[in-house]
Amino acid sequence: MISTKKVSLTSIITQTEGNVVSDMDGEKVMLSIESGNYYNLGELGGEIWDLIKSPMEINHLVNTLLLKYQVEKEECEQHVLSYIEQLEKERLIQIINLGE
Repeated sequence: MISTKKVSLTSIITQTEGNVVSDMDGEKVMLSIESGNYYNLGELGGEIWDLIKSPMEINHLVNTLLLKYQVEKEECEQHVLSYIEQLEKERLIQIINLGE
């Protein structure tokens, strides 16, 4: 099933259930129970994963990362949106667009 949800900075995202996540040398790795696929989220991806344990607006996620990392806001937004789209494509997160 292909998702048609549009991801925007005002979208709210959260983890889906059924994933086993473990720390390995400072990076997070994940096993999707649903698909049987393994993922290396890396250090930053793992940090994002931890932040979205509870539903969070992407804008808030970006602002949280900007406080920790020296990166331009526009670049951070682009990278986060791209990463979120990949997670959604693999059905590892849920996207909630208010007003739908």
